[in-house]
Order: sequence, then structure tokens, then C-alpha cells
Amino acid sequence: QVQLVESGGGLVQPGGSLRLSCATSGFTFSRYYMSWYRQAPGKGRELVAGINSSGRTNYVDSVKGRFTASRDNAKYTVFLQMNSLKPEDTAVYYCKAVFGMNQYWGQGTQVTVSS
Repeated sequence: QVQLVESGGGLVQPGGSLRLSCATSGFTFSRYYMSWYRQAPGKGRELVAGINSSGRTNYVDSVKGRFTASRDNAKYTVFLQMNSLKPEDTAVYYCKAVFGMNQYWGQGTQVTVSS
């Protein structure tokens, strides 16, 4: 069955870094557009970054220059490197896979940026 499993979240001080991973199985990963979303307490889910099958990326303005999405098609995994973290980056981070009418979500990983 389809699985997307995020990992790498945690508690980090402002200015710190984290690297999120989303390991997938059960679908043809290389064909799928992969994206990272986040949801802060009391807010809606927000698109943070996306990466297509060729590795082309796009980002929401608030994370440009700080976050980098990448993917390893051989390992069916997508990554989000997060640098210069700010308290406002605190949220549950989710990965999403989309191809045509198919879309799948992971269960999320908590990122907390606090001193």
C-alpha cells in the first residue's frame, strides 16, 4: 500500500537547522510531483515547497533562501533542508505526492522553533 513517512522534525533554537525526510513506497515515486506543506496551530495548511520529477523547485516567499527541497528518486525519498529557522516556522510539516488524479499525504512531523 501507499506510504509516506516524514521524519526529522524536532525542537530547534531560532537560527538553527533541520532536515526533514519523507520516505515513500507503494507508488512510482519518480513520476510524482512532491511537495511540503505545513500547518501551524490555529491556521490552515500552507504550501511551503514543491519539486517536480526533474528536480525543479519552487518555494513560498517566506522560506526562499532558507529552505531547500530535494529528492532522491532511487531511494523514493524527498527532503526539506531548513536553515535559519524562525519561530514562525513552527508547524506540523507534511509531504504530499501528486500525479494526475492521485494524491497522497504523509502523517506529518512536528517542527518547533523556540529558545
